[in-house]
Parts: sequence; structure tokens; C-alpha cells
Amino acid sequence: MSVIELKVPQIGEAVREVTVNTILKPNGTYVERDEIICTFDSDKASIDVPAEQAGAISWVAQEGDDLAIGAVFAKIDTAAANTSQPKAAEQVAKVEPVKTESVQNNEQTYASNHPSPAARKLMDEKQLSAQQIQASGKDGRITKEDVLKAAQNQPAKTEVKSQTTAKTENLEPKNLTTRSERVEKMSRMRRTIAKRLVSAKNNTAMLTTFNEADMTAIMELRKKYQDDFLAKYGIKLGFMSIFAKACAKVLMEMPEVNAQITEDGNNIKYHDYADISIAVSTPTGLVVPPIRNVEKQTLPELEKSIAAVAKKARDGALTLEEMTGGTFTITNGGVFGSMMSTPIINEPQSAILGMHAIIERPVAINGQVQVRPMMYLALSYDHRIIDGSTSVTFLVKVKKLLEDPTRLFLDL
Repeated sequence: MSVIELKVPQIGEAVREVTVNTILKPNGTYVERDEIICTFDSDKASIDVPAEQAGAISWVAQEGDDLAIGAVFAKIDTAAANTSQPKAAEQVAKVEPVKTESVQNNEQTYASNHPSPAARKLMDEKQLSAQQIQASGKDGRITKEDVLKAAQNQPAKTEVKSQTTAKTENLEPKNLTTRSERVEKMSRMRRTIAKRLVSAKNNTAMLTTFNEADMTAIMELRKKYQDDFLAKYGIKLGFMSIFAKACAKVLMEMPEVNAQITEDGNNIKYHDYADISIAVSTPTGLVVPPIRNVEKQTLPELEKSIAAVAKKARDGALTLEEMTGGTFTITNGGVFGSMMSTPIINEPQSAILGMHAIIERPVAINGQVQVRPMMYLALSYDHRIIDGSTSVTFLVKVKKLLEDPTRLFLDL
């Protein structure tokens, strides 16, 4: 049979549907086997889809279509001839060898600079080609940061107006009644985020307890050892690794906070490890990839692990395996200036810690008022599995480790 059907592959156990994100090869295009022809958006990540066989492709689905697992999205005519016409190319090469070589080099550059799904979207928005971008990703892959850097280097388009025209425009009254609206389809990830948030609100007995931490000791620690830490490990010491390590230590002491209710609602699953999900903001939405076995990692290892997953998340390069799991979540609204919030549980987990902005405030220290860098902490938890006293105790223990990080290093 010369025509084969391409079907949406099984991506993950929980994935039932995908959205066609970008079609890379137009109808009738000859594609090689294993050549990337489109990208799918699943609930958790973007996936590059290769051609199963070489031939001429014809599309059944269109960009933006929602497809069930196993649905046909394209067909390939394996009997079709390659229309690249190598003989004609050879004739052109004899007449204009320099131009042909230039075209071939450009094609090779584009092939090696294959952009990530997030970078590809941004390239379309900025109207940039692969030849205009200096790739810095693995194996010459174009990242989102590469596209942003190239966009900044693009010459700004300016419109020259005469002084008379400018003065006339300033005198004309502005049309304040012009009001426009537009409707855009929600991305697959945004729809999934919305469903999960509503589910967490409706299906858990969620409460939030608050406390505050004096960040003086941690800030002094970072200031004192930052240069040595960077010189030895090649990465800066941040707040997230210290918070993750503190939470992992307490999670091992209080397994109920690290547990979750099973799907049947009748059992509790306990974990003897701390896989802490770190919330990362990306162009397509919030993702929470887990860092595995935080309780066993050192601070340098944690910093590198967090930096690696954050970069892959922003580049849209996380795999489904890297997005799966997690026993506890930390989210840092402080990077956006949030002073206090109530984070929503990341199901099926039972608790999430919210970090916030560090703000200098007057506090009472040994009967005297002092200005200290303070951070509000918020722990949202599922009251079905975690009692109020347990949640308060957990947050107090984390607070003590943050205010006296020496206890963390001495395992006290």
C-alpha cells in the first residue's frame, strides 16, 4: 500500500488528547523518514512529530485542531517521487556554483538550528528566520532566549514625519470611542491549567496557613559565600535551593505532608523520598517539573538541577517524563512582587509552599524594634489528609531552618 496514515501516538498514560500546534511541512511536500513534520501540544509539553516514512505528505488535521490519541492527522504517499529535482540543481551548480553553495549552507544551518516549539512560536511573532538567529542550545538548537536576543538586535522600524504633519496630528482630537475585542482559542496547556485549578478547588478540602521568616541569616550567608560558591560550582547560590532543601528535610520528618490520597479516595500513599515540583513561568503557562530526590542532593546539585529544568521549561523542551510526578510543590510569587497569596494545591499532591517578596519591615527583636528583611510564607494543604496542627508545625519547622540555616547543614 503506497499511502500510509499517520496517527496521534500514545504520549503518556494520562494524556487523552493533543492539539496540533505547528505544521512544518505544507500539503504535497516531500518529506524524509524521521523528518520533523509538525508539533503537538499535550497537557504538559510540546512534542516534535517525525514522519514515519518518506513520501509526499497530505494533511487531514489543521493547526489548532484537537485530536484524540490514535486519530489520523496526516497521510504520506510513499510512492510519490522526490520533487527536489537534483538534476536541475546540478545544472544551476554548474552555472552559479557560489549561489548554490550558499543555498546549501543555509539549508544545513537551518537543519542544525532546529528551533524548540516555544522558540518557533516566538520566531513567527518576531518574523525572524533561522538564519538571523545565533543558536546556543544543545546540538545547535535555537532557544527562546536566542530569538529574544536576535529580536533585540533587529533595527527598529521608524517612520519619519514632517514637523507640520506631527503638529497637525497632535491638534486632532483622539477617537476615544474606538474599542476593539478579539477572541483567541486557549492553548492546550492553558486549558489544562484551568481544569486542574478548578479541580483542586472543588475536590480538595484546601486551607492555607501563614507565617513569616526573617531572611537575614540566609541573605548574609549568600553575601559571604556567593563568590566562592560561584567560583567552585559555576552557578550562583539562590533562595530556591535553600527552601527546597529545608522543605525536603521537614517532609522526611513529617511524611503525611509528603503523602497523597489515592484515586479511589480510600487509601493514603506515603513516599520515602521528596520529589519537589518547582513552579516555572513559561510563555505558554505555568509548569511544575519535579526535582527528584531533593533530600539526597547537595545545594550545588540542587542549584544546577533547578536551573536545568527551568531552562528546558522556558524552551519548551521538557519531556513528559520530566513533567511527571512530584510529592510537594514550591512556588515563588515573590519574583513578580507578590507580598502574600494563597497558592493552589498541585493535585494529586497534598500541600504547596508559597514564597513571597522579601520586604524590609520593622519587627520586634528581643524587645527592640529593628528593620529586617521579612518574607511571608503560605502553606496550602488538603485538610482531608493533613490536620491543622500538622500544617502549622510543618511551616514552623521550615521557618526555623530558614532563619538559622546552620541547623540545616548540621541536620538538626
